Amino acid sequence: MNWRAVWAIYYFEMSRTGRTLLQSIVSPVISTSLYFVVFGAAIGTRISEIEGVSYGAFIVPGLIMLMLLTQSVANASFGIYFPKFTGTIFELLSAPVSFYEAVLGYVGAAATKSIVLGLIILATAGLFVPLEIQHPFWMILFLVLTAVSFSLLGFIIGIWADGFEKLQVVPLLIITPLTFLGGTFYSINMLPPVWQTVTLFNPVVYLISGFRWSFYGIADVNLAFSVAAIFGFLTICLAIVAWIFKTGYRLKT
Repeated sequence: MNWRAVWAIYYFEMSRTGRTLLQSIVSPVISTSLYFVVFGAAIGTRISEIEGVSYGAFIVPGLIMLMLLTQSVANASFGIYFPKFTGTIFELLSAPVSFYEAVLGYVGAAATKSIVLGLIILATAGLFVPLEIQHPFWMILFLVLTAVSFSLLGFIIGIWADGFEKLQVVPLLIITPLTFLGGTFYSINMLPPVWQTVTLFNPVVYLISGFRWSFYGIADVNLAFSVAAIFGFLTICLAIVAWIFKTGYRLKT
């Protein structure tokens, strides 16, 4: 394993974050804070608490997960697509760097950015509402595994995309709607029985539920299903990345 190459890619991607601090860090934090303020003020006056947790505190894990999913995909997809777009990907392909080392560098940087953003938003939310983390180990586990899994998904999208439009298809048309409908701002137990059953087919429900359980000990689905969902998604993404490495799919376009 060429750790020097992994570090070089990782350091380059993290340096790019420093050069675009407003876009990479400040903008997502402000956007998520606005969600918190608007939904907390508009709905929080009508719903005082859910399952014993104040509404403002209840939506915090969902908002962190919303940001984590979208930013992980966006950072990783842009990180690998931009070298393809500019043609500098050939420098990487001609260097003594394996595909797995490139994946470690790009995905590691994207996941790191998302985790940092999640922790910043968590600290910011703590200024508005009292937060409680009953299971910090599980909170960190869900945070890291979700960031890594969706960074891998973003890397796959970046390899697949042949235009900037395609980079936005999955985040805007699939991930964001699934997150909004996955219990970010409400408990699925508040839905009619039919819609509760339909919602269980949304994989994001299991991620948000498990993450919220790590805070308050309440969940819409069993924790075992949430853990199985995140490990299952991670396994699928790793399998697709391995297939890309084996076939060389679009690596030279």
